[in-house]
Order: sequence, then structure tokens, then C-alpha cells
Amino acid sequence: MNKASPDIVTATLGIEGHSALAPRFAALAHPARLDILRHLAERDACCNKDVVSRMNLAQSTVSQHLKVLVEAGLVRYTPERQRSMYSLDREALAAVSHALGCLVACCCGSPMPSGPADPLQDL
Repeated sequence: MNKASPDIVTATLGIEGHSALAPRFAALAHPARLDILRHLAERDACCNKDVVSRMNLAQSTVSQHLKVLVEAGLVRYTPERQRSMYSLDREALAAVSHALGCLVACCCGSPMPSGPADPLQDL
């Protein structure tokens, strides 16, 4: 791994990259949404009702959290006849993880994490 410098991270993430990351970090900044992501990680896809049954939250609250995750690009939404299905976008979450690793490496002077040359390519 290479040592991170501000120049490398800025070239990798850029201002546009920060703009793309901020909504994703915001979506991850709520405990209920983290719980939903863990739930979705355990299966290929599930409906809102499945998530509600796992959590101690109202259906409307879960729907709003799912909406935030979908809008942030971390969860995929597939409308179906009677039930809409939600699934974790693992590639998008991995890209966010890598981008965060690059940012932390820059701020802490740590080695750059290995991964795609452009951690935002999937954002």
C-alpha cells in the first residue's frame, strides 16, 4: 500500500467525489438504517414488511429509512406487483468503504487501502 497524501486523495476523490460521498455518509448516519443494511445483507432481497417485522419501528418509518438508502444508492428498489423488493447494493457499499478508507488514510497519514484506482467509479 502507498502512503496517502492529500494530493493523491484529492486526485482520487476530488470535489465531485466528496459531493457524491456526502449523501451516502448521511444515509449511513442513522442506527436504524445501519440495522436495515445488516438485515438486507443477510438475504438477496426482501420487502418492507420483512424489515418492519425485524425492527421495533412503524411501517412508515421503515419506508422512509428505505427511501433514504435507495436515494443514496446503497439499496436497490425493485417494484413488483403486490410487493416492492429491496436489496443491498454491495458494490456501492464497497465503493463507499474504499473511499472512506482513502479519506482516513489521507487524514491520518496511513497507507492507502488497496482497491479500484477510482473508488468513486461505482458511485
